[in-house]
Amino acid sequence: MLFEVWAPEAGQVVLCADGPARAMERDPGRAGWWRCEAPAAEGTRYGFALDGGPVLPDPRSRRQPDGPDGLSAVVGLSVPPGPEEWPGVPLPGAVLYELHIGTFTREGTFDAAVGRLPHLVDLGITHVELMPVCPFPGTHGWGYEGVSPWAVHEPYGGPAGLRRFVAAAHGLGLGVVLDVVHNHLGPSGNHLPAFGPYFTDTHHTPWGAAVNLDAPGSDEVRAYLTGSALAWLRDYGLDGLRLDAVHALADTRTPHFLAELSAAVDGLGARLGRPLFLIAESDRNDPAAVTPRQAGGLGLHAQWNDDFHHALHTALTDESQGYYADFAADPAAALAKTLRGGFFHDGTYSSFRGRHHGRPLDAGAVPAYRLLGYAQNHDQIGNRALGDRLSARLSPGLLACAAALVLCGPFTPMLFMGEEWGARTPWQFFTDHTDPQLAEAVRTGRRREFAAHGWTAEEIPDPQDPATRARSCLDWAEPGREPHAALLAWHRRLIALRRGERDLARAPLAATDVTVAGDLTTVLRRGSLCVAVNPTGGPATIPLGTATRPTGILAAWQPVDLPGADGVLTLPAESAAVLRCGG
Repeated sequence: MLFEVWAPEAGQVVLCADGPARAMERDPGRAGWWRCEAPAAEGTRYGFALDGGPVLPDPRSRRQPDGPDGLSAVVGLSVPPGPEEWPGVPLPGAVLYELHIGTFTREGTFDAAVGRLPHLVDLGITHVELMPVCPFPGTHGWGYEGVSPWAVHEPYGGPAGLRRFVAAAHGLGLGVVLDVVHNHLGPSGNHLPAFGPYFTDTHHTPWGAAVNLDAPGSDEVRAYLTGSALAWLRDYGLDGLRLDAVHALADTRTPHFLAELSAAVDGLGARLGRPLFLIAESDRNDPAAVTPRQAGGLGLHAQWNDDFHHALHTALTDESQGYYADFAADPAAALAKTLRGGFFHDGTYSSFRGRHHGRPLDAGAVPAYRLLGYAQNHDQIGNRALGDRLSARLSPGLLACAAALVLCGPFTPMLFMGEEWGARTPWQFFTDHTDPQLAEAVRTGRRREFAAHGWTAEEIPDPQDPATRARSCLDWAEPGREPHAALLAWHRRLIALRRGERDLARAPLAATDVTVAGDLTTVLRRGSLCVAVNPTGGPATIPLGTATRPTGILAAWQPVDLPGADGVLTLPAESAAVLRCGG
């Protein structure tokens, strides 16, 4: 077997595997690379020692059976998982479902999650979006402090477990998207700096030195990250990647790393003959992210739209702290603007940032599906002090209103696990750091952060306490009880409408007509469909007009009658309805 490693600053590299250590030789065809042949079978443990130092895991390790600090293991991934005829599932028309393997079930494994996939099929989901699965210290964590970007967290089931999960999902017709983190690696178990200039002090990020995308040595670092991304898609059969916080990827080179990555993914998709896509998390509100490369953009296929989340959240909860402040100034206008044009901050002043922010989207040029819309996600729940979901403070009726605007709105909808039944379990911030000093630093930092907002240390869940993770696991008995069962049926009905009505799933952003009154009653028109939402505490009379008179009620949270000749719909308190409009 051929072992290779990039270590440009090393004077000597030794392969330590079964049997005697072997001195590696410089690769004459690739600067900074070392190589050697050695017998190895599936599961063989190995590592590299540089200049007489400790044995370290392979930066391109596919398996870390003993965690980030242990030796790597040989694993074969030559046979694609799942049915060979898998055609893929395109992003246009999709409904995504974000889940965390470690809390989706009590067991916290890929295999246990497979047992719940039929629930998602019955719900109408098209793609499962997995939170990061790269190795991290301990057993339980969010995954955003992972290391070894080519490997799979062993407690979840390792590479074999992920392949079984993907095969099972594909067998049920579900696509699989994976959240990957290119902007930083976790502080514990990160051995990349020993091998080469994977990081640079040229730029700084919230996590310290930036990943080296433009300093000397960055050619190999960019290839390292691109190779990892393509490996997930090719070797595990994944259908797409969600790119964490791309605004933290500091890159002054041309083309930008993200443009290179999107070109590589498009090329792989063409070779495989199935759709592959990249979804960015970006807070820049820059249309260039989802503008095709041929038109001068980065060529990413979609991005999360936090502005829509903030507008919807503020309208339903009246919260106004932090970045919600600008949306809370006029909730009706903010909701209407985001539904109509995607971004709220499109060059406007952001009081949270203390400056102007963003650029406007061209609603006629940017397909609506390129923005993801959601009422909740892991960040917007887990980064709250108590990890409380909307269900902790909103009635089932208001949750139904939120679902109507997400699932019948212009954007590609995404749900966070359990949202479909109004789960009452929180989703809190939890870690399992094996380094006591790091564990205490995380605990203290979390308490200090929320103390500034009036929380006491005793009120903030301890991230290191196993009970924090346990509280965050879904309770799968809830969907069988009320009001959860009614909410689940409502989500199922709305998703069926979205997937069956082209005007909901495919109409362009510019085709969205929105009216939001001062009391936040909302009328959203998408082609021949009309969505009416009443989040107030009493019945509302909503004028739908007589030019395109409603001809049928497709879904209603509470019973409603078709409007009369005056075109006025009477909608009960905290309720929503979807109607078909004719001539």
